[in-house]
Amino acid sequence: ESYKVIVAEAGKKALETNRAATGMAQNHYERVFIVKAVMDTNGKNVAAAIGFSTRENKIYSFKAKAMLCATAGAVNCFRPRSVGEGMGRTWYPVFCAGSGYAFGMQAGAELTLMENRFVPARFKDG
Repeated sequence: ESYKVIVAEAGKKALETNRAATGMAQNHYERVFIVKAVMDTNGKNVAAAIGFSTRENKIYSFKAKAMLCATAGAVNCFRPRSVGEGMGRTWYPVFCAGSGYAFGMQAGAELTLMENRFVPARFKDG
């Protein structure tokens, strides 16, 4: 928890620098869940992405010359062996569902640096 102040301060400074360089009030969007890649007329390149806000009732469309999809890995790919209290517990957040992988595959991208997160959970008996 102690690193949050450091990260927030660096993030704020980066956003201020970005605003000064671009002259735009905001061009950084957080908590937008991208659901669809829109291909160009040739069907070979991603021309836009469509998503929705996880906090507001808004839909976003992002248009760009090039796109980079950098997402977290997938959690709960495999059924856990835990029973009882440990069933379904994970170390990583469950919303890392591999949606970035699906986004890339639907657009026909080559997926590299695939990661599978596995952290064995430990529980005390009794």
